[in-house]
Order: sequence, then structure tokens, then C-alpha cells
Amino acid sequence: MAHEMKQGSAFGLHGITGALIATVLLVSILVGLTIWGLLVQQDTANDFYKLENPSEIKMISTENGKHLVDGNIKAK
Repeated sequence: MAHEMKQGSAFGLHGITGALIATVLLVSILVGLTIWGLLVQQDTANDFYKLENPSEIKMISTENGKHLVDGNIKAK
């Protein structure tokens, strides 16, 4: 028994049209997430952290200041 091969359409959902739909969908998701990320970044940059009472910040240990910052600077 011979099986007949069915010729598919190049412009069907599994052809060029499907590839274009998938590409447009992925690019639109990328553009949407990029715009959303930029808006979040701008909102965060304008809404900076502000200390209400800086006098409430206390040093826990004086040993923290003795760490080496640079190879040429030695702690006292």
C-alpha cells in the first residue's frame, strides 16, 4: 500500500505565518518587559532612600573600621 504524501501550505500555521506570529509575539513580550523594567528603574531612581533619624544608627563594633581597604593602607 502506497501512502500519499500531502503537500502542506507554506503560509499555513506551521509555515511562514506561524513563524511570523511566534516572532511578533516574542518581540512584543521583549518590548513590553523592557519598557516595564525601564519604568520601574526610573521610579526607583526618583524615590531614593532617606534616613529619618540618622542619630539612631549605632556602630555595633569598632573592629569594623580596622579592615584593609587597600593593599597600601594599614589599619592603626
